[in-house]
Order: sequence, then structure tokens, then C-alpha cells
Amino acid sequence: MEGFAWVPDPAISVAKGIPLSEEPGLGTLTVSGWLREVTGQFGPREALVQPRPDGSTERWTYADLWDRSMEVARSLVACGLGKGDRVGILATNRAEFISAFLGTVLAGGTAAPLSTFSTPGELDQLIMASCCSVLIVEPNVLGKDFVEVIADLDPAIEKTGPDGIVSERYPFLRHAIAMDLKTVRRGFEPWNVFLRSGKNIPDAVVAGRAASVTPADAAGLFFSSGSTGRPKGILNSHRGIAIQLWRWPRIFGLRSDERVWVLNGFFWSAPFGMGLGGALSIGGTLVLLSTFDPEKAIALIEAERITCPMGWPHQWAQLVAAPNFTSADLSSLRCVHPENPISQHPTVSTDWQEPTRIYGNTETFTLSTGYCSGTPEEILRGAHGFPLPGMTVKVRDPFTGEALPMGERGELAVKGATLMLGYAGVPIDETFDDEGYFPTGDGGYIDAEGRVFWEGRLNDIIKTGGANVSPVEVDGILLQCPGVKIVKTVGIPDSLLGEMVVCCVVAHEGAAVTEAGVRAFAKEHLASFKVPRRVVFLSEDQLSQTGSAKVKTADLRTLVADILETESV
Repeated sequence: MEGFAWVPDPAISVAKGIPLSEEPGLGTLTVSGWLREVTGQFGPREALVQPRPDGSTERWTYADLWDRSMEVARSLVACGLGKGDRVGILATNRAEFISAFLGTVLAGGTAAPLSTFSTPGELDQLIMASCCSVLIVEPNVLGKDFVEVIADLDPAIEKTGPDGIVSERYPFLRHAIAMDLKTVRRGFEPWNVFLRSGKNIPDAVVAGRAASVTPADAAGLFFSSGSTGRPKGILNSHRGIAIQLWRWPRIFGLRSDERVWVLNGFFWSAPFGMGLGGALSIGGTLVLLSTFDPEKAIALIEAERITCPMGWPHQWAQLVAAPNFTSADLSSLRCVHPENPISQHPTVSTDWQEPTRIYGNTETFTLSTGYCSGTPEEILRGAHGFPLPGMTVKVRDPFTGEALPMGERGELAVKGATLMLGYAGVPIDETFDDEGYFPTGDGGYIDAEGRVFWEGRLNDIIKTGGANVSPVEVDGILLQCPGVKIVKTVGIPDSLLGEMVVCCVVAHEGAAVTEAGVRAFAKEHLASFKVPRRVVFLSEDQLSQTGSAKVKTADLRTLVADILETESV
């Protein structure tokens, strides 16, 4: 299905996916319609599994998922939620996050997930930018008490009256709700009290609202992780989110009996799409762990017979280092690539191909190009896939916006079925070009057969001695170097070369990794101009990250430049 693309004019860098109408496996193109379909089809099957702090395990069937989402929807109607009104959701990966999100779209609102990694200042920005009228929070997350944080940011919340919150700081906010509370605290209403408030709202009212929603309406306001600056609010349509929810199982080659665990927060689009789409679109089970703890995660994989874990490379290393890794029975794991460190466990046997050669953004609600799991190497050929159905990719001159000749490197621009409605508060003409493409800020090229090659952020491309070096390519090679746990390549100003290629490496604990060894490995696999002139060893906490494993490149460049300058003194 993703084995080819249409190249309208071989002279210019534009490639199109097949028409969306030809994509298999798509259902209703609203998120509320997707929920109705999957819960109706798989009603008695297990949908969600949630270990609780008291040692118990909560389990929801698909029928439960529908009922709990409807419960939230009725309560939001009782709160006065109007069509398109935004509901801020600040919570970890727990069942209530999912019912809050799905309940919001059933009620005709727009869900706005907020990162639990946020500092008070960042959270203040997110609440203001979301313009949410209802805010639902999990109070205690890794030592943070979000009820106290938010009430301190805006004391008006404590003065909630019969008409709700009246705030100048958050002028649209009318209701604040907190999970796990037994009584009202600092103006936050307990979750159970909130749920009881909708008991007199007829189901037919919610059904009428859900039926009135169109694929073009906004379903989610997701915020970028902020690796290149202040987070942007990205309005994703029902159609865009629903397409990706239906699509993920096909891309990953998942089966109806999968038990999926996602290691990262659902407030980011990729974990949300992979988790809900990968598990629930096909009748599988989504296993939830509120926060990532390697030892608890290993125990969870064993106890719940997880088949498909979805996370970032540095998390696999943490799982392998867990004290219970060696003794655990991990034989249930199926969707683990043979090169994943977990696959070296004696109980794991798998030949599953992880579809890592994919490309996308929050602005396209995850994927815009890719290959399905199982694609042979002669088709992969180092690319990041063909445009997915309904998507078009262009390589343009980042200054003029003109499409470049086929094969030339430039800025990737995308448009199509899953493209965002726009950034919250930003005019469309400042977001899309004259042809409706979204300029991604990412560098790459398209080959003559329509394959898309992503080479990283344009401002990350290293220009050394007149040649361009993709940090993504160098990182991918050096991650295979024995003893290397994390690698990030940056360009450092150099009077002779313009920029010098420098690799920042975090070694596995106890590994004997040297600068000479890393450079020797690079020489075996990379052209000479791509080989790092220097290798700088850092601790993991020195890599400034956003929480989604995206290293803040500008901060890292400054750190490395300072280290090298100190060495030269």
C-alpha cells in the first residue's frame, strides 16, 4: 500500500500518496465515530488495564470505555460546554485521561492535553494558550501537586462561585476538576462529584452533539514539545486524528490480540496515536502505566503479557538495566525489533520489523510518510517512506518557497488529509504557503521514485568544508557503536571548516568507550567528511531535553563549545 508514490512531474521534487479513498481499514472519520465503532464492535473485550497505587488493577472492557466516556460527556454538558469549547487535560497515562479526552469529543468540545513535565511557568503559558473553559488535572505527579501549582498561579480559582470560576488571568476558565480528590481543594472539584453532575443529562443529548460533529471540526489541541522555542498549540481535526487512529495498526503490522504499552505521555500526538490507534482500533488491549519506571515496567510486561511496547531508544536501555530484567519472563513480547536491546533477553524471540523509517509532525498528527512493517530492504533503501494516502510532500527552497529539482536538498513541506487546521492564534497565511503546504523546517529530499528522505532540522544541518552533513545519519550509525547509549551530533563553529562535526555521547554504564574508538567506528561506516572531528562524553542529565527525547540542540551546542574552549585553554 505504501510501496509507491505518484510523482506528478519528474523534474520537480513533489510526490503524492495514493488517494485517501483507496486506503484500506478506514472507518468513520470523526474521533467520536471511531469510538462508537470500536466500542460497538469489541464491546466485551478488554480495552484498558490500569495498575493502581493500592496494588489493585482496574480493567475496562470496550463497553466500559464507552460508558465512562459518555459519563464524562454528560458532565461536560452539565458544565455548559459548547461546541468547540476546549477542555484542558493535565494527567499521566491513566484511564481517566482517555475517558476525559473521548468524553470531550463526544460532547462536541476540543480536548487540549497538557504536558505533566511542565514547570509552573510553562503550565501558565499552556493554560492561557489553550483558552480552556474546563480544566481537568491529576493532582500528584512525581512530586508535583498541580492543584497547588495552578491555584497559586491564579488565586481566583479558589473563589469559585455559583457561576463557576471568574478569572482575569484565565478568562475562559469556568470549571476546575481534580482526579483522586475526596473533597473540594483550593477551588478544584473532586472527579467523582464532577461525574455525578451529569447524571440527569439524557444520553440522547450527547448523541445529538456527537452526530453534529464533522470531520473538519477541531478534536484536539496538542502542543509541540518546545525543542525549538515556546510550545505552539496545534489544532488537529477530527478527520486527521481519526485517520491516524485507524492507520497505526496497519503501519505497525499489529494483530487483534495485541497488548500494547506506550512508554510516553498521551499529551504528545505520537504516543496518543500509537497507543489508542495501535491497540483499540483492532480490538486489542491498552496497558497503562502512569509514569515510566523501568523496574515496574518489566514487572508489568511479565504480569500483563504485553506483546507490543512502544517507546524511545534510551528507554530500552533503561529497561535492560532494571534489576529484574534478567529474571523476568518476557516471552510475550512480539513487536520488538531484533536490534532492540530487549530482544537479547533469553525469553524473547522475534523477527518483527519496527517501522522506524517514517516521518511526521504533530502538525500532521504523526505520520505523513512511511513504510509498513515488513517492507523489504530493496524498497526501504534508507528512505523515510513514500507519502501516505492523501498526503503530498514537496521539497522547496526555504527562502523562495519554490519547488526544487528532483533529488535536490531543501525544506520538506507537506499537505493533505491529516494536516492541522492551523496554529492556535496564528493566521493561516503565516502558517501555510500559497499552495497550502506546511513548511516543516525539516531538511531532506525526494528521489526519482517518490521516496522521501528526512535529514533533520534545517538549522541542525552541519555545513563543514563545503559539504552538508545530516546529524540524523551520523547519530543512526553511532548508536550501533558498542557501548554507546545515546548520541547527538552537532556542528560547532570552526575557522577552517565553517562548522566542525562533534558527537556528544552518553556511554552505557561500565562500558569502555573512548573517543578514538568512536571515531574509528565512524570511519568504517561514514564518508570521511561525516566522521566527527571530536567526540565529547556527557552524562545523561547534561543532555537538556524536552521530555519527548528531543535534545535542545541550541543548548547542547553552547555546552559543547564551552567544553572544547576549556580544553583548549
